[in-house]
Amino acid sequence: MDYNDQMKNRIKRIEGQLRGILKMMEENKDCKEVITQLSASRTALDRTIGLIVSENLVECVRNAEMNGESTEELVKEAVNLLVKSR
Repeated sequence: MDYNDQMKNRIKRIEGQLRGILKMMEENKDCKEVITQLSASRTALDRTIGLIVSENLVECVRNAEMNGESTEELVKEAVNLLVKSR
């Protein structure tokens, strides 16, 4: 799979969020602020996972259709990946 710049930029943004959280912890910031940022990071990760799985699914379905293969198993696999990520 080809990971595009949008996907990579999302990960870089999440990396920045995590560094910011670590700094907040080192500065003994309020627990609520830290948890809010951790939650935002988790949401960003979940969305990135969804994006990657969906892009991969589209690519796999296209390839399967070109080769005359069934796409049912591909869809099941994508759903399983999403379920595992939660």
